Amino acid sequence: MLKFKSTLGLVTAAALALTVSSANAREGNQISIVGSSTVYPFATIVAEKFGQSSGNPTPVIESTGTGGGMKLFCAGIGLEHPDVTNASRAMKSSEAEVCNSNGIEFQEFVVGNDGLAFSNSNAAMQYKISIAHIYAALVNELPGGGTNGNISNLQTNNLTTWDQVDTFVSSTMGTAKIGLPAQPISIMVPPPTSGTRDAMGSLFMKAGAKKLGLDSYKKLREDGLAIEMGENDNLIIEKLVADADMFGIFGYSFFDTNRDKVQASVVDGVELNFENISSYAYPGARPLFFYVKKAHVGVVPGLKEFVSEFISEKAMSMDGYLYPAGLVPLSDADFATQKANLNNL
Repeated sequence: MLKFKSTLGLVTAAALALTVSSANAREGNQISIVGSSTVYPFATIVAEKFGQSSGNPTPVIESTGTGGGMKLFCAGIGLEHPDVTNASRAMKSSEAEVCNSNGIEFQEFVVGNDGLAFSNSNAAMQYKISIAHIYAALVNELPGGGTNGNISNLQTNNLTTWDQVDTFVSSTMGTAKIGLPAQPISIMVPPPTSGTRDAMGSLFMKAGAKKLGLDSYKKLREDGLAIEMGENDNLIIEKLVADADMFGIFGYSFFDTNRDKVQASVVDGVELNFENISSYAYPGARPLFFYVKKAHVGVVPGLKEFVSEFISEKAMSMDGYLYPAGLVPLSDADFATQKANLNNL
């Protein structure tokens, strides 16, 4: 079964009618989809298949990031608002409250599993590290700044190389160093609007802090060693290829389709691969979602049919067309649950 706990169920609100006239209908009556850059390639493939086979216009998809998509999705009902938002994390309770306040009922779907890659160029050394090392390299403050001994007061992180990170982690945890090189820290991270950034905060940062016995974990360093990127994961791949000292954090599908250029670090002794994501043995494993506005079903042409195309064996299964694109399928039981959720639209 899925190893996550959603912060929401199905939001209930007073049903509001969605009135549509020919004057305000969308041009071409396309389905409008926003949200996660991680889910974007999967949704795009489904949209193209749907457009080719259904006789409906191909849905229009914008990669706005999970947070940006939630803002657009929850802003209101009507054709000036999107029908679907993709998400690389579960909707937050605060976002659900905004939807509820705007009279929006929605249905959550889980479409598969993913894992956060801590990746660098194939031309560089493959790292075998722990989430504690990732945390110590990225966090804004550490005890004694990280190099002044294991003291209790937090100071600005002054670790600048991976061997310094290794020393800090080993001294804090009382373990042997793992032998990281004197390579400068340079890590590209997702933007604040990204669900991957939220997942990184929970799976790498929060868990890394806990492993070190520390409480502070949320704020990233601001000295240029943690480099905030946009929603274009392909740009991260390009930069990793150009600079063998750099690392990037992004979803498994982008790693999987760029194995000829980049490699994933082994984290806490677990490789990033299909089996370890599916079993959640990999510490950066996570589910992927999309949310559908119920008031738009039956009004926007083909919306329910598009969702049915996405939540289908021909798309999501081991033999489905999304598997070669890097989507890690759900278990049979979890897939059956998502199929049953179609009845809620």
